[in-house]
Amino acid sequence: QVQLVESGGGLVQAGGSLRLSCKSSSSIFGVILMGWYRQAPGMQRELVATITAGGSTNYADSVKGRFTISRDNTENSVSLQMNSLKPEDTATYYCTVRAIRLGTAWGQGTQVTVSS
Repeated sequence: QVQLVESGGGLVQAGGSLRLSCKSSSSIFGVILMGWYRQAPGMQRELVATITAGGSTNYADSVKGRFTISRDNTENSVSLQMNSLKPEDTATYYCTVRAIRLGTAWGQGTQVTVSS
């Protein structure tokens, strides 16, 4: 049903920046939150940042002050501005949407690689 299309991943040097974007294929009723998770090789998937429909945000301690999540409800999209990137940020980043009727939807993931 709902498709989440991600873009913006890539290779960047430590200290650099990337902006990830995720756009839903259609409007979603009763959105609870949109957000980003990531999974590094050999690691569990972890929360990076979330934002509610009302704009409240939540960040993992490891990215606070460096990453900023934002949303555009008109475009049904959510973005993640990543600054001061570290090699530890290297992971596959997954967009997620949770809504009352939809449940939880996930994007296919986009690779972020930060070199030393």
